[in-house]
Amino acid sequence: MESFIQFLNTVLPATIVLFGMYLIVKSFLEKDFQKKLVEVKMKSSEIILPIRLQAYERICLLLERISPANLVPRVNDQSFNAAVFNQRLLAEVRDEYNHNLSQQVYMSDAAWEVTKSAINDLNSILNASAQTVDPEAKGIELAKNIFQRYSSLEVDPIQVALLTVKAEIRQFY
Repeated sequence: MESFIQFLNTVLPATIVLFGMYLIVKSFLEKDFQKKLVEVKMKSSEIILPIRLQAYERICLLLERISPANLVPRVNDQSFNAAVFNQRLLAEVRDEYNHNLSQQVYMSDAAWEVTKSAINDLNSILNASAQTVDPEAKGIELAKNIFQRYSSLEVDPIQVALLTVKAEIRQFY
């Protein structure tokens, strides 16, 4: 019995010291891990932020390029009839969209959805305008109809998308 008590007198303090050392080392390692995690996040932020800003810039450029005021004059050719002109306009919007599709990775879901919605609204206006104009009419007739429909909107979907994207960009500063 006396040897058991002597054993406890030896093992118990050693166990307490060992447990204390374990807690100290664990605490140190956790703090070191948190410090490294913050460093990694900072490095990541330094790399990702410029890429995200570039993505937002490209989306702003996409939205500006597909606005009817910029799209119609850029795509228009005097020789196009309304049907061909509409096909070219839709193809241009589709190409711009496909070219910038990967930018959604760097944007919030809300900003990307507003961007997609603006593109879909524009496509709807282009198609609706084409349906009300004779396919063999001059392209300028389609252009007039597009501008009339677009200007009659209560809310400009492209401007809404641009404002949403710009508001998100400002969050980074």
